Amino acid sequence: MALPTIISVEEFFAPPRRSRAAISPDGTKIAYLAPWENRLNLWVGSVEAPEEARRVTSEDRNLLSYHWTDDPRWLLYTRDQGGDENSHLYRVDLDVPDAAAVDLTPFPGARITDLKLPTSRPGKAVFSSNSRNPAVFDLFELDIATGDLRMLAENTAGAAVTLFYGGSAGPLTSEVSERGDLRLSRWDESTQTSCHLAWFEGGDYPLGVYPLEVTPDGSGVLHGSYQDSDRLRVVRLDTVTGEETVVDSHPRYDLDTRARVFPSLPSPLIFSRRTGELIGVRYLGERQVIKALDPHFAEVLENLEKLSAGDLADISSDETGQRWVVSFTHDRDPGAAYYYDHSSGESRLLFRPRGHLDPEQLASMTPVTITSRDGLALPSHLTLPLGVEPHRLPLALLVHGGPWDRDSWGFNPLVQLLANRGYAVLQVNFRSSTGYGKSFMKAGIGELAGKMHDDLIDGVDWAVAQGYADPDRVAILGGSYGGYAALVGAAFTPDVFAAAVDIFGVSDLANFLRNQPEFVRPALAANWFRWVGDPADPHQEADMLTRSPISRVDQIRTPLLIAQGANDARVAQAESDNMVHALRARGALVEYILMGDEGHSIENPENLTAVYRAVERFLGEHLGPGRDG
Repeated sequence: MALPTIISVEEFFAPPRRSRAAISPDGTKIAYLAPWENRLNLWVGSVEAPEEARRVTSEDRNLLSYHWTDDPRWLLYTRDQGGDENSHLYRVDLDVPDAAAVDLTPFPGARITDLKLPTSRPGKAVFSSNSRNPAVFDLFELDIATGDLRMLAENTAGAAVTLFYGGSAGPLTSEVSERGDLRLSRWDESTQTSCHLAWFEGGDYPLGVYPLEVTPDGSGVLHGSYQDSDRLRVVRLDTVTGEETVVDSHPRYDLDTRARVFPSLPSPLIFSRRTGELIGVRYLGERQVIKALDPHFAEVLENLEKLSAGDLADISSDETGQRWVVSFTHDRDPGAAYYYDHSSGESRLLFRPRGHLDPEQLASMTPVTITSRDGLALPSHLTLPLGVEPHRLPLALLVHGGPWDRDSWGFNPLVQLLANRGYAVLQVNFRSSTGYGKSFMKAGIGELAGKMHDDLIDGVDWAVAQGYADPDRVAILGGSYGGYAALVGAAFTPDVFAAAVDIFGVSDLANFLRNQPEFVRPALAANWFRWVGDPADPHQEADMLTRSPISRVDQIRTPLLIAQGANDARVAQAESDNMVHALRARGALVEYILMGDEGHSIENPENLTAVYRAVERFLGEHLGPGRDG
């Protein structure tokens, strides 16, 4: 096969031409995100001619998601301020074409979380916000049409307690104990007391119980549970008795919980637009499996899955359940959106978000399993460049964030950029990655810069032993936890890596935890304190320092590229500043990119282009190019 066409960084990281399509509840309109002044904004058009849509927002920062309400006049979306993650809720009025979107929660320094549009409360939205006290989140109900806010429940228990919408039974509370266990209760407004419902062992739910959705009749909640199972399954918890009943499960796969980390991804639970009943569940192994729990949806699903070789991503329908708009995850043709009419059988392609990219010029992502040195099976993904012999190639080890997240099959612009330049790309789901069972996740407790890093090195050794990788031309790169892993690679195993790229990664674990926002700190007992330690304990703090790259600056000889958002609310700028200053003080080779208008992700296209141009050049200088770009 001939070498593929060189594709520019700008083409890989350009905003999608259209994406995230969804049909209105009355089935007459389609909304989607598309660029305006190089930022993703919201557009709305008719079902018959969605390409003739009109723009209904004018945001200067990318929108990542939005919601149709039960009244097709209104759409809602959230947006933060320059990457600070203080999300506000905005309303779009389609009956007033030139009206600006209205900020319904204009509270400085506050954010909203856990937005719900319950079918049992038409015209209302429910969410939590820390507008009263930055350390705690109260529960609010919003009248969408008027913008009137009403507090449903005030959080008087402090930052350790999270309030959730619980339907007619009253608010639910989730409390983290000092040892990291989770207690789920129902709040009784009349007595101002909590009624215990369920208890979850700490470490089973490092990011909290997810998903958590109220049943339409308000008598129960659906949530993901590991109770009596190594696999995350769907159960129904009776909000009066606390009785737990298994609703659905898969024998080999966990619920697909990626939306817990990236809310713009689809939920694992699929609900009827009209009734709010659960009609489908997503599970994720090497590929996605959707189980239909409703006969009508089963018929629809069978036809939807015929539209593409990818995995179903966004799914929306009108209230009749006859007209559907869906999109697909695919490694080489991402996000293709289709319209489907179940009553007539009609279907048509609406758009390909990245139609400027030829799928035949992109590399396939292949699931592989690597065995760790202690016998653990590590689900991984290998992407090999087209048109070259897959032998002794420069290798990019790309590490996911979290660490309570996972890599999965699908389109990744950085993976495709590197493959297009002739690099092999390996993504290892190291222990503590989610989605592979409770025991796999908990196998990483106490293993940061230990067995979690060994898993990555074992992945490199596998790629070398298979003949894919040149051991002298291996780079490690990643963002967030992946950035920490890149720094660990450079500081703990410098002989393995010829280059390292850290994007908003942690350099000092104790300092990182001490600087978490006040409202986050109680939850740390269920995740970071259990996996790494509590910096308030001198013995644990000392151990954390030994696992921190900042403690091994003198051993770093791997060239480093570091990128950081100045507004990062999770990994403070000081994490990167301190590492860069320490390296430069001893004359080590480090490049530093500081982005003043980004937080804990790179969203603005000009920043994406600048950072990944730098990555492309940096890897070419230190690994040698797989091919010239």
